[in-house]
Amino acid sequence: MKDLTYLQLWDAYGALLTDTQRDICEKYFLYDLSLSEIAEEKGISKQAVSDALKTSRDLLDFYEGKLHFNEQNQSYSLAVSFMMTDVTRALTAFKERHPEYAEEMDEILSKVTVGEEVDLGKEEE
Repeated sequence: MKDLTYLQLWDAYGALLTDTQRDICEKYFLYDLSLSEIAEEKGISKQAVSDALKTSRDLLDFYEGKLHFNEQNQSYSLAVSFMMTDVTRALTAFKERHPEYAEEMDEILSKVTVGEEVDLGKEEE
C-alpha cells in the first residue's frame, strides 16, 4: 500500500526528480523490478539503488508536504465519484418514472459510466 502512495506521488512530482531518480523510480514502481534487477540493469550496486529510492521517496514526501497536489487530487476524485453516483441514481430514477425515455436514459447512463461526452441533441449555433 505504501508503494501505491509513492506511485501516486511519483505521478504527481516525478518530473521534479533527476533523470536517474526518475528512471529508478519508474523501474521500481511501474515495472515492479527488484532492487537487484535495477542494479544489474544500471550497472550499479543494490545499495546505490536503495539509496536513490530513499532519496526519491524523501523528495516526493517533501513536495507533497509543501504542495499537497496529490491530497487535493484524491479529494477531488472522491468528490467527482460521489457526484457521478448521484447523477447515475437520478438518471435511473428518471428512467423508472418515465419509461418512454428509457432508451435515451440507457444511452446517457452508458456514456456517463465510461466518461464519454453526452450529446443531448442541442443544435449548434
